[in-house]
Amino acid sequence: METTNIVDFARRDRVTEALTDLLRTGAQQLTATTVEAELTSYLAQFTDVRTEAGHAAVVRNGHHPARPFQTGIGPVSVQIPKVRSMDGTSVTFRSARVPPDVRRTKTLEAALPWLYLNGISSGEMGAALKILLGSEAKGLSANTVSRLKGEWAKEYDGWRDADLDDEPIVYIWADGVHSGLRGENDKLCALVVVGVTARGQERLLAIEDGVREATQSWREVLLSLKSRGMNAHKLAIGDGAMGFWAALDEVYPEARQQRCWQHKTMNVLNCLAKLSQPKAKAAIHNIWQAENKVDAEKAFNLFIETYEPKSPKAALCLQKDRIERMAFFDFSVQHWQSTRTSSPIEPAFATIRHRTKRSKGRLSRDGMRHMMSKLGQCAEQNWRKPSGFDCLTKVITGHTFKDGIETTDPDQIAA
Repeated sequence: METTNIVDFARRDRVTEALTDLLRTGAQQLTATTVEAELTSYLAQFTDVRTEAGHAAVVRNGHHPARPFQTGIGPVSVQIPKVRSMDGTSVTFRSARVPPDVRRTKTLEAALPWLYLNGISSGEMGAALKILLGSEAKGLSANTVSRLKGEWAKEYDGWRDADLDDEPIVYIWADGVHSGLRGENDKLCALVVVGVTARGQERLLAIEDGVREATQSWREVLLSLKSRGMNAHKLAIGDGAMGFWAALDEVYPEARQQRCWQHKTMNVLNCLAKLSQPKAKAAIHNIWQAENKVDAEKAFNLFIETYEPKSPKAALCLQKDRIERMAFFDFSVQHWQSTRTSSPIEPAFATIRHRTKRSKGRLSRDGMRHMMSKLGQCAEQNWRKPSGFDCLTKVITGHTFKDGIETTDPDQIAA
């Protein structure tokens, strides 16, 4: 019979289980190797410490009993080495990688809120984890989830009060994330603010409960950020339909404003017949993808001249906030990909939007806000530095740019 490397679809479960076992074994070996390296480093501190007989004063002394901790691929057992002092002095080796109280990896802990947002109740969590991790899943019962929810609430309160004056924020992006709630007719409107520091680190700055993205709600968010020490950033980016802009004028009047071109494009296309949309989209693309402001203004005028006679609603929609659409030209060209649209905030919260829709109102108002905060903080760890992050310091310190290029010539700036 001819042999083949193709795995029959019917046997995929067995193959998957074998692969999981292989990964779990690798994780166990890697953990053991890491702990051994930690122990070697720990013992090196006592190399010169000797007993009266000249022997090493601190030596290995076997292992603690093996104990499991949960990972994203199931339970992994690890034995932590023990040490003892030959002269009776108290010494204890503690692994930083596997602390004494660890029962689960942070990756798994981050997965729990995803399960919750996917509509899994506390009572159903044990069964869901058993499916994900196998029958050996332990210590992750409904009580564990309830305790974690309490921890998330405390973490959220601490996070939202943390100081923000440690380093300056250069740009911020603002948006609203809507979700249904358990037992309420109204939806939660989570007001979200993400910023980027002068070092290029993207930070989740705020997730607050708002009222339909109203100006007063945004005012409270911005005043809170200011009270926590957030500086006057150089540029704010967001959708043009929010009450955010009026609040920004009051709280941070020196900040420039940039309306998101992706949102504007969708709004304009919604004013046109489907057959007209591809050509109109290309025309709008020519505006915000122009190499300089002069060419962008020409493309803008051409769109108005072309569509105003036959689609005045689309032309009027594009005209709104025209000046604020062009602000990005006064900042580094290396940042245009991030400053022309609200794209930096979208990937992080697109999944949250998807998950909160699927939760079908299973969470309370506080529970949903805490959950969004936890998910946002998990996503924050994977955010990449924006392109040209080395120019962020120049932006925050007041360097001037024209058509994305740094300039010091007053005549060129005024032109």
